Amino acid sequence: MFGLFKRKNVKKDENSVAFRREMAAKLDGRHIKYATERIDNVDIIIGREGSITLRDGKLILFSSADIVFRCEIDELKASELLSLDGAILTGPDLEHGGEMRTVIAYYTYYR
Repeated sequence: MFGLFKRKNVKKDENSVAFRREMAAKLDGRHIKYATERIDNVDIIIGREGSITLRDGKLILFSSADIVFRCEIDELKASELLSLDGAILTGPDLEHGGEMRTVIAYYTYYR
């Protein structure tokens, strides 16, 4: 009984390839309401209605019938919002010539 509720203090390395792949797998198949891009601490809407998909080792964010963000999974830094209503994606965007971008995808909870 003493070990039953013991909390393990295992901190995951967010910069490891294993963690990046785990986060990408967690985001795969999510439907989104809209996507924003953070530029100089201002969020600008870049698309509405879409999804997050994994394909050929890349995370792809579709929104407004276009690919708005595409990044190699091993180079992607992803984290969920504290509210769990979306995810922050940061990495070199292959759709924009490898430019480093930060995009926030807000989930839908219906299909």
